[in-house]
Amino acid sequence: MVNETRRGIVLVVDDVPENLAVLCDTLDEAGYIVTVATDGPSALQRLQHVTPDAILLDAVMPGWDGFETCARIKADPRWSHIPVLFMTGLTETEHVIKGFKVGGVDYVTKPLNPAVVVARVDAHIATAHMIGQAREVADLAGHAVVVLRKDLSLSWCTRRARNWLQEYVPGALGEETRWPPALREWLAQAIPGGNASSPAPYHIKRESRTLTLHVLGQVEANQYVLMLQERADAQAATASYNLTQRELEVLTWLAKGKTNRDIAEILGMSPRTVNKHLEHIYVKLGVETRTAAAAIARERAVTS
Repeated sequence: MVNETRRGIVLVVDDVPENLAVLCDTLDEAGYIVTVATDGPSALQRLQHVTPDAILLDAVMPGWDGFETCARIKADPRWSHIPVLFMTGLTETEHVIKGFKVGGVDYVTKPLNPAVVVARVDAHIATAHMIGQAREVADLAGHAVVVLRKDLSLSWCTRRARNWLQEYVPGALGEETRWPPALREWLAQAIPGGNASSPAPYHIKRESRTLTLHVLGQVEANQYVLMLQERADAQAATASYNLTQRELEVLTWLAKGKTNRDIAEILGMSPRTVNKHLEHIYVKLGVETRTAAAAIARERAVTS
């Protein structure tokens, strides 16, 4: 019986028409929308027009084989998140290892068992969706997160991280990730140990601001997470916002979630004085609420 609930899009890449026909029928009955390609180059052309939820990729094809095709897909940040499942009769250990090394997440052996194919596609799409939701949350929360592969190429980053990399390390966002020599050396030393070696942060200064890179640890296979933070020194923040030193101190504690009473106790002033400072801060920042003021302060990572 045909499943009327569409569960996603699957790209099937195989040079044998009979295999394509069987897989299309199987996946369509399981509720998937199916798009096909008969070789590596045409698979990449399909990806220019539609982003599937999973890719079923034949390992042995003329021209680019499945391993080269997968490596090219994973090298592009637009598609690197898509789970790739190899279809192969090559069950020797070296072929299985090669498939995982180029970015595959699983493989199914030929002759294909339709039920097994659907079950594995279901599982990997569900996992990919959970990872995608986590990335969206990181974006919405405004975190600056970068995910690198073991070879130090960029796998994925949040919007804020992309903006900061564009400003501080523009070479990281090209078709090929290029890090300045000193930063590349730090990454090469920090990445393999993950968080266990607690590498010291790396700092990049730009005028009165500093971008700091921290290694958080390893996720998935050979994927490493960096957290980026930008700081503006107190003098620069004061000049930028035209704040007095006292107003800057009030804004700093406001951004940390402190109440007016807390701020008054911390800074040794009356709550009434804190309110007066906040009135001046709102005017200078062009906002009307403490929430908006705190958001601006966190955006610029103001520190006293």
